[in-house]
Order: sequence, then C-alpha cells, then structure tokens
Amino acid sequence: MIETQVRPAIAERSALTQFVLLCALSIAAGWHALASTLWLGWNSEEYTHILLILPVSSALIWLDWPSVRSLAKPNMRLGAALLTVAVFVFASSVVSPLGSQFDVRVSIEMLALVIWSIGSFVFCFGSAVSKRLLFPLCFMFWMVPFPQFLLKAIVALLQQWSAVAADLMFTAVGVPVAHDGVRLLIPGLTLEVAKECSSIRSSMMLVVTTMVLAQLTLRSSWRKGLAFLLAVPLSVVKNGLRIFTIAILGTRVDRNYLTGRFHHHGGGVFFAIALILMMLLIWLLKRTEVGITVVPRAATS
Repeated sequence: MIETQVRPAIAERSALTQFVLLCALSIAAGWHALASTLWLGWNSEEYTHILLILPVSSALIWLDWPSVRSLAKPNMRLGAALLTVAVFVFASSVVSPLGSQFDVRVSIEMLALVIWSIGSFVFCFGSAVSKRLLFPLCFMFWMVPFPQFLLKAIVALLQQWSAVAADLMFTAVGVPVAHDGVRLLIPGLTLEVAKECSSIRSSMMLVVTTMVLAQLTLRSSWRKGLAFLLAVPLSVVKNGLRIFTIAILGTRVDRNYLTGRFHHHGGGVFFAIALILMMLLIWLLKRTEVGITVVPRAATS
C-alpha cells in the first residue's frame, strides 16, 4: 500500500525536475530575448500586459494541478516534436533576414521560448494533463511581444476606429461633427486621435483580463470565444468614450480638461467602466449556461 503511494510521488518529482531543467536550458539559451521582453514590459506601455502573463498562467496551472496530477504521464514523442519545432523557430531568428531587425528577432526568439516551454510540459507530464491545462499553456503566447510593424498597424486601427466611435457618440447627442481620418471637428474644437489616444495599454489589458475572467467563469468554449471577441470592440468603444467625454468637458465645462490631468491620467476611469461592462456581459453569458449539464472530470478521463 505504501509502495503504491510512493511510486507516483517519485515519478511526479522526477517529471518536475526534468521540466525545471528543460526550462532552465531554454532560459540560458534565450536569456537575451527574455530580458529584452521583460524590459519592454516594464518600460513601454504597449507591452505592460506581458508582465502579468507568466504569473497568471502559473497560478491557473497551480489551481488545477490537484485535479489533473493523477493523469500525468510523459509523452516524449509529442514533447520532443514540439521541442524540435522550438529549436527551428529559434534558429530562424538567426538565419532569416527578418532576424536582422532587433524587435522581430526578439519576437521570434520569445515565440521559440514559449513553444519550448509547452513542449517541455508535454514531454514531462503528457498530453492528457496538457489538454486539461490547454488555456494556461497557450495563454503564455501573450508573452511574445508584437514586432513594431505589427504594433503600429494595431495602433493605427485603434486610432481610426476610436475616432469612428467618438463620431457616433457626438452624433447621438446632437453635436455637429466632421470626421476626417483620425481628425474630428466639432464646434469650438478640432480633435486629432493621436497614438497616445489609442489607449493600446488599456486595450491590451482589457482583452487579456477578459480571457482570464471568461476562462474562470464560463464553461462552454464558444461563450469564452464570444467574450474574447466582444472585448475588442468594447476596447474601441472605451477609447471613443474617453475622447467624447474629454471633448465635451473641454468645450462645455472648462478648457483645462483638454490638457489637464484627466486628459493624461484618466484612462483608468474608462478602463474600469469597460471592465465592469465586460464583467456584466460575462455574467449574462454565464446565465445562459444554467441549463447545461456538467460532466464530472473523472467521468471524461
């Protein structure tokens, strides 16, 4: 009896040791990319969300580990295949012409590190456990920083659609508005939706937070996907509401609102509004799951 209890514990410790060693190997090989990514997360608002990804992913795995640990069984074939893919991706950052650009090279190398981490997990703990922990494992892909050409495209789209959202809000309340690209003209004021007004940081945080909340709250995959898709237009509406509010306050109350603290540091207010709305949407989606029969995990394994 004691022996049957000891063997799984020893096997689990052995798998954990192998996993730590494989991760240490990847960190040693990709230290430069990892350090650069963490630096971006700390110093650039476009990448702030990166600092949250590993702690959140680790916490989700830790929470589910007691229910999946009994399924742990190494899958060396699939794990080795993923590790091989990671090596090729990492090598492509050296031999590919794109690797000559620093930001692209960091992105490719971080992609390789994430694939290596997932491959190491599959190699050591198996595919059954990995399927159960698919979300926190795939969630780590958010650690890959967007290269500048892609980030600029995202910011440009946020600028354009935020201007459209603000235009609709002005029209809804009867304020005459002329819309020209990222410029809005209302009586007494010309607005230009600059890159800073795209609110890329809060938009990324809203999308990432929505994914975690949906994963923890909802059960069906399509509802989780719907919540994620709704977070994207909601982030645009949030930006448009911020532009609309500042413009109205600046033209109707006090011109200082156009250049004051609320303009530069009021993003948290609108992020909170958007997050509350998203929590309400997730709650409504949760209400539609009331009639769903939940199959116990033990019965599906």
